[in-house]
Amino acid sequence: MQISIVTREDLQEFKEAIIASLELMKDELLENSSRTPEVELLKSHQVQRMLGISPGTLQNMRVNGTIPYSKVGGVIFYDKEDILNLIDDNKQNI
Repeated sequence: MQISIVTREDLQEFKEAIIASLELMKDELLENSSRTPEVELLKSHQVQRMLGISPGTLQNMRVNGTIPYSKVGGVIFYDKEDILNLIDDNKQNI
């Protein structure tokens, strides 16, 4: 059986290698998170509250293509960014 002695220098090298690996992982995570912006999805009742409209008005806006949406398993979702763009596009100068 062979015994090896670990010195302070060995531990310091190990520590520096771990820190370097962690820095690389952190950089990769930050790079990946900046590439894929997270989409915030809203349900119909949230959009109705944001816009101050009734369920029927929201349905009409879906039907005539004013608001893009996705339907998954019977639930309708709206991209928050699309709703905010709709509000910006319809600003009135008074």
